[in-house]
This record gives sequence, structure tokens and C-alpha cells, in this order.
Amino acid sequence: MDSLIKLVQDELVEKKELPVFGAGDTITVYYEIREGSKTRTQFFKGVVIQRRGNGATETFTIRKISSDIAVERIFPINMPTIQKIEVNKRGKVRRSRIFYFRDLRGKKARIKERRIKND
Repeated sequence: MDSLIKLVQDELVEKKELPVFGAGDTITVYYEIREGSKTRTQFFKGVVIQRRGNGATETFTIRKISSDIAVERIFPINMPTIQKIEVNKRGKVRRSRIFYFRDLRGKKARIKERRIKND
């Protein structure tokens, strides 16, 4: 049964070319919003808290702080309204799900930037 579901997901769900990102990375997600007959592009920039699931059902959670209010949003990877994803900074974290990040404020909420080796 599981192999049948996986086969259908692989065949019918179209894959998007997205950059590689993980927990701790700061990314910007550009997605389309429909209001009546009009469409516009909106972006959501924040830190990735987790990636969950696999295949067609994979999701990722982004957290941002706007005017002292924390906002978290969950995006499915294969959401048709996502136009593009930009990776702004690579974060250095030791966990794949950084829920402890919710309790941190001020300077403690900073994530060190991961250096990428060129060799």
C-alpha cells in the first residue's frame, strides 16, 4: 500500500527546483496571493525552524519577528503558489528542529553563520 501511494506521488506531483536549505537558515519565500480576480506576490522572510516529512508531503516552518510579535508559517514544499525561495544566510545549528529558538530573545536569538569551504 505504501509503495502504491509513493508511486502515485512520484508520478503526479510535479517537483520544483528549490535550493538546498535546512534548520537555522534564513530564507525568503515568494508566494502568490489571490484576492478576487487579482493576484500579487508577497514574501515571507525568516529563520527555518524545521523541515518535516518527505516526498510530496514535506513541509517547512519559518519564524519571523515583526514589531515584537513572532509569526510562524508552515509551507508545503510542493505548494503551487510558491514562486521561488532565496537562501539569504546559512545558519550553524546542531539540531534539525530548533524549537528552543522560540524562547530566545535579543542577542541570544542570533544564529551563527555557517562558513562554506571553497576547496
